[in-house]
Amino acid sequence: MAPLEPWEKVLVDNEAFAETVHGQIACIECHDGVQSANKEEAHTGLIAYPSEDPDKFCGECHPDVTAHNESSLHTNQAGYWRTLETRSGTQDHPALQEMFGNHCAGCHTSCGDCHVSQPTSVGGGFIDGHIFKRTPSMTRNCTACHGSRVGNEYLGKHEDIKADVHFRQGRMKCTDCHSSGEMHGSPQDCQSCHPGPEEGVLAPPDHRYDGVQSPRCESCHAPVTLSSDGILMHEQHSGELSCQVCHSVSYSSCDGCHVAISDKTGKPFFSLGESYLGFYIGRNANKSYDRPYEYVTVRHIPIAPTSYEFYGDNLLPNFNEMPTWAYATPHNIQRNTPQTESCEGCHNNPEFFLTIDKVDESELAANMNIIIESVPLSVAEILGSIAVQPPNHVDYSIGMCSSCHQGDNSLLISPQNHRNYANDSCEICHTKSEP
Repeated sequence: MAPLEPWEKVLVDNEAFAETVHGQIACIECHDGVQSANKEEAHTGLIAYPSEDPDKFCGECHPDVTAHNESSLHTNQAGYWRTLETRSGTQDHPALQEMFGNHCAGCHTSCGDCHVSQPTSVGGGFIDGHIFKRTPSMTRNCTACHGSRVGNEYLGKHEDIKADVHFRQGRMKCTDCHSSGEMHGSPQDCQSCHPGPEEGVLAPPDHRYDGVQSPRCESCHAPVTLSSDGILMHEQHSGELSCQVCHSVSYSSCDGCHVAISDKTGKPFFSLGESYLGFYIGRNANKSYDRPYEYVTVRHIPIAPTSYEFYGDNLLPNFNEMPTWAYATPHNIQRNTPQTESCEGCHNNPEFFLTIDKVDESELAANMNIIIESVPLSVAEILGSIAVQPPNHVDYSIGMCSSCHQGDNSLLISPQNHRNYANDSCEICHTKSEP
């Protein structure tokens, strides 16, 4: 959207706002200042962003939300700190804390950044004359921050790549999958099995792929999990591959972002490295009960050993402790992709896999747990002679297999894991023998 004019950012729709619940509260209750008709006097001690202190200004009416605010990744940015502390090897690093304050903290969001204004990191300004929105705007709040990757992928802004099927066909918004509990940092459902430091207390997530997988594709697509939809690939790979491995297409990765110096001001700013499209399958370095997949989609994250050298030398001495190709959940899901066209879409096809030749030599040590050493064999190589139909089956038509391969005859009965296969799917694996 076009940038707002300065007056648009601050104009309160007095008539419409006065009719809302928040419009019944005096301005100085949240913004302090002085009740006066004189502008200078009225703005004395003004608090521009009250929700930066949610306990004080939001908690009286929304205690159920503010009680968990500190555990919200949008508020505490724990994912950033987890990365910095792991790569630096310390939790108390003044140089990195200064860097974080200058270049990272601006992505922190408060209640107001989602419910009444555009995020300050993208210029701020009221969405609708100071009227509070229960559900954030997808474009003016969510993708205003998460635009370069999530927004562009989901809305189909990359040339020749369709928008995500959930948006293209269902017009689904971010909040249709991402619940308020996920955003606000409310307790997760795994407390009974995964207690935190104190018995019975769930440790808050320290990055986006920590704890319960929410949202998860299987919540809406249960037949896939149960292998009851008759799709051969789901039967074979359910639980072993993340859904994106088969149903995502090319997405953005970014290399070598770092702090640079402005030619105009001489001050430091965060410079984005080269961004490029690609599709990569790697090993799951975050494998857990909630994310049991062996293989997942991965993307290069914007980090390099020299990213923060403006603030000091060797600030990331443990750089290789974390991969630079990380677990990813691209928001460009398609029902049909090159991977789903046939088994050969992935089997014996190195194009889609993060193999060693696709990783920068300086980052090999960091990514050894992600790199695919060898691509999956072809289906014929996996099944060997078992996959070849007997010579006397040459004249049999597809779909006839079940007429014999059923019942209790142990020589003919299909294996248990073939029960849900369609009758016309046998020749996908069991090829005809040479006449």
